[in-house]
Parts: sequence; C-alpha cells; structure tokens
Amino acid sequence: MRTLLAILGVAVLVIVVLMSLGMVSIDQTRPGVVQAPEFKADVGRVELGTTNRTVEVPTLEVEKAGDPQQ
Repeated sequence: MRTLLAILGVAVLVIVVLMSLGMVSIDQTRPGVVQAPEFKADVGRVELGTTNRTVEVPTLEVEKAGDPQQ
C-alpha cells in the first residue's frame, strides 16, 4: 500500500513540476455538460474512374517433359 501511495505521490509531483515549467497545459475546451464531442477532420479525397484501353497480353505455352512433339 505504501508503494502505491509513493508512486502516486511521485506522479503528482512530476505533473505539478511539468505544469509549472509550461511543458504541460491542460485546458477545458467544452463545458462539463453531458453531450457528444464534436470532431472535424481534414482528409484527402479519392476519385475512381474507368478508362477503356487495349492492352497486349503475352501468351503462355506449357510443354510437358518428354513430349513427343519436340
């Protein structure tokens, strides 16, 4: 129990020191009312389309080993 309280005390002390140095800033942006948070995101846009093209496709011939056609 003492160990847990010591760890909690050190954590609080570290947070207070960081806040006093200006490294940590905690600001409340919305009043404490039960409501859903609002988010805005600027994201990229993806556009899909189709194009008709003629593509030359290679042919493949498979011959078994020992085929008499050779």
